[in-house]
Amino acid sequence: MNIQQLETTAQAMVAPGKGILAMDESTPTCTQRFHALGIESTLETRHFYRSLLLTTPGLPKYIAGAILYDETFRQEVSNGTSFPQYLLAQGMLPGIKVDMGAMNLANHPGEKVTEGLDGLRGRLMEYVELGARFTKWRAVITIGNVGCTHPRIPTRGCIEANAHALARYAALVQEAGLVPIVEPEVLITGDHTIERCYEVTLETLKTVFFELHKQRVHLEGMVLKPSMVIAGLDCPQQASVEQVAELTVRCLLNTVPATVAGVAFLSGGQTDEQATASLNAMNQMGGTRPWPLTFSYARVLQGQPLQIWRGNPENKIAAQQALVRRAGLVSAAAEGNYDSGME
Repeated sequence: MNIQQLETTAQAMVAPGKGILAMDESTPTCTQRFHALGIESTLETRHFYRSLLLTTPGLPKYIAGAILYDETFRQEVSNGTSFPQYLLAQGMLPGIKVDMGAMNLANHPGEKVTEGLDGLRGRLMEYVELGARFTKWRAVITIGNVGCTHPRIPTRGCIEANAHALARYAALVQEAGLVPIVEPEVLITGDHTIERCYEVTLETLKTVFFELHKQRVHLEGMVLKPSMVIAGLDCPQQASVEQVAELTVRCLLNTVPATVAGVAFLSGGQTDEQATASLNAMNQMGGTRPWPLTFSYARVLQGQPLQIWRGNPENKIAAQQALVRRAGLVSAAAEGNYDSGME
């Protein structure tokens, strides 16, 4: 493990005014999103769309790196130039999703655990050879609805199982010389209040960093990708942008060690405007924060370009313009310079 290399890469991933483009949707997920817009999902259409995103003019100004899916990681932008090679040539870092998805957690109804540790060391060696610089592993934590069959989830068993897997993953990734993105996502689905989300996120992050410490993960060489503290989509009392910012930062200050290289939020089902405004509000708050707060958005960055493209090659330029425009807005939010009038 080259500690200096890990730290340099992690710092580059959260450089001022830059974030990470998440475009690591699995083939089934990508197909689902394509079909919703009447787009045929084939190897060719998926390649065209992902190439459209990564070759957007001006993107490197706002994007430090991109998380790819295995299919994309092995493809070429043009003859002889792979996607990882293209990203590096443009000054962006290539990342790869390495988990195998969330599966039902045995004996824990309504809860999931992310799998993929088996064989991970060997897969990481291959990704290093293909040009990877960082990786991502996502764990999902569900909050039970009031009055449902399992209202008191998440359980300790679920939180601990996912935290342990995240830590084992991060240790293996650093052993391979790559920076791990650690993503414990508390899902926005449900009717929970923002206060309940704070409790669950606090417990989750405390457990994650306890496990990271036990596995001797070098915190300066990792990036945390958490969800924001926010009310569930079905909660009758939705929180304001200011409340989301205040409780999210408070939760991070109470759980995340100062040595972590940076925090790159997922959008987690928020609208484009909500995710941008919330990130901006955090970066406008007073007080000292030991780590940069930036973004690693998927649908916020991809949503409008996909709607515009709709499988028609003639819409490529317009879709790219929409992508770079939104990337510019969230980049401004990462520095506290966003205003809703910019929309």
